[in-house]
Amino acid sequence: MHILLIDDDTELTDLMRRFLSHEGFVVDSAADGEAGLKRIREDVFDLAVIDVMMPGKSGMDLLRELRTFSRLPVIMLTARGEEMDRIIGLELGADDYVPKPCNPRELAARIRAVLRRSEAAKQSDSKAQDEASQVQRIASFEWHPQSRRILEKGAELVLTSSEYNILSVLLDHAGEVVEKNTLSELALGKRHGPFDRTLDVHIGRIRKKLTPLDNGEARIKTVRGVGWLLALD
Repeated sequence: MHILLIDDDTELTDLMRRFLSHEGFVVDSAADGEAGLKRIREDVFDLAVIDVMMPGKSGMDLLRELRTFSRLPVIMLTARGEEMDRIIGLELGADDYVPKPCNPRELAARIRAVLRRSEAAKQSDSKAQDEASQVQRIASFEWHPQSRRILEKGAELVLTSSEYNILSVLLDHAGEVVEKNTLSELALGKRHGPFDRTLDVHIGRIRKKLTPLDNGEARIKTVRGVGWLLALD
């Protein structure tokens, strides 16, 4: 797997490159946002690890521009304790985040988890080329599991891989409450921690992409202390 590290901390980048190389990854690096974006446009990578705080084009600016043309899986490196950076990164379409300074083993584990989800998506897309899509119609939604597409009222929703996974689980249990741990494990491949806001941020993004119910309420309802429910008309 080809990984791109984008961070102006060259000492940390060298450490991470050596460790990830020993873990079997092919690793390249860029020292700032502009250089990183140029590498992404010129080469093929399986995942990018992007530092939030960089001179010139910040990690947030890079991610915002990247999401206009690519769904490349992204892990953000954020300052420890900076919850707002993590939330903004997820809102912009990051797949996961790791606080700095980070343990190289944790970063490798997070990379593998995101790549597993990405690989599952690619396999589904490949299978869809050989098999007819099995469309599931749920209320105003059309769900194409084979091609990983979801349409609402005939219009395709533009979703990141994580957003698609979350919405597909909610569709599969439409009208039912899906507990936090269940949703996190099925959609993101990890348990939901007590202070983990990842699901909240992803669901907030999905809500903005869905039309509200006839009464004006959000289609995805929060069941406080339990989980979420996709309401039907």
